[in-house]
Amino acid sequence: MQWTTLLTLALAAPSSAVVRFHCSQLVVERLDPLVNPGSSPSSHVHQIVGGDSFNATMDPKKDMPGESTCTSCQFSEDFSNYWTAVLYFRAQNGSYKRVPQLGNNQFTDAIGGLTVYYMQDPIYDSGQKSKVTAFQPGFRMFIGDIYARTLAEAARFRQLTYTCLDTFVTRAPEIMAFPNRPCKEGIMTSIRFPTCWDGKNLDSPDHMSHMSYPETGTFESAGPCPSTHPVRTSQVMFEVVWDTKPFNDLEWPKDGSNPFVWSFGDATGYANHADYVFGWKDDALQRILDTPCYFNCTEAGSKMQSVASMNNCTQKRRVDEDIDSWLQVLPGGYQAEYGPTSA
Repeated sequence: MQWTTLLTLALAAPSSAVVRFHCSQLVVERLDPLVNPGSSPSSHVHQIVGGDSFNATMDPKKDMPGESTCTSCQFSEDFSNYWTAVLYFRAQNGSYKRVPQLGNNQFTDAIGGLTVYYMQDPIYDSGQKSKVTAFQPGFRMFIGDIYARTLAEAARFRQLTYTCLDTFVTRAPEIMAFPNRPCKEGIMTSIRFPTCWDGKNLDSPDHMSHMSYPETGTFESAGPCPSTHPVRTSQVMFEVVWDTKPFNDLEWPKDGSNPFVWSFGDATGYANHADYVFGWKDDALQRILDTPCYFNCTEAGSKMQSVASMNNCTQKRRVDEDIDSWLQVLPGGYQAEYGPTSA
């Protein structure tokens, strides 16, 4: 997908709701109320953004906007939580160092975090005319497979990709494994969630089965939803920029393999994944999706906050452990796993 060209085309032709905004970093720690509810610590380190009511349990009946005092997201009515695993660099002596995140385009003053999209139609479709349903309170979902170590295992998930940033605005090519060369401006991960909901369940045991990809093709090809999941939702997409620049001059593996590893041990990149818990206030998201607007969507009466306010919304780590020094093992006891050599 040629993102630079497509964004240029989209900007030239204003359309119905394509929502794009940044969320600064709320906290980095081992908590995961979706996959490891109630566990403190959870299995591996995550970067979390969004409302500061985030905690280890996240009861689906909780009032996230009501229990939050701030949000690290640009939309002041969005108290959702969005999170991904964290990237580490593995040195030749086997030690690990956490890779920091950068603010994305137009948000370079943001403290880490990630950029979120809500799209009604493929971003390169200037129409953006599809009617989509906003998620409901209590809704949550997960995408990816933390055990995937081969392309075949990762292939069932569409559009979980990496881009080697030769420039800060590079958006192609997108690949499914870690880049195997130094990237001048860092590595960007793009995570696209499914877009068809069963219309009944706000969650499912695997946090995925209540959602589906289109019946044919992908969201990007505007395929129809299957009868089992007939409700079309907007596509939630994350872009995360990892500041790998400080590691480009360090010694890399002599066999040409990638030196980066996810916080749970995956050194292939195929286990890219993310979590989402809906927490918009009242009907704010549906109102935006029903209003012709682009990116900021102030036409819908949306309230935006400054980057400084986003940066000021943080949480103190609940898990007391070192995740930032040079470590002999990854937090949680993980070591790098490269998968089969035939992958």
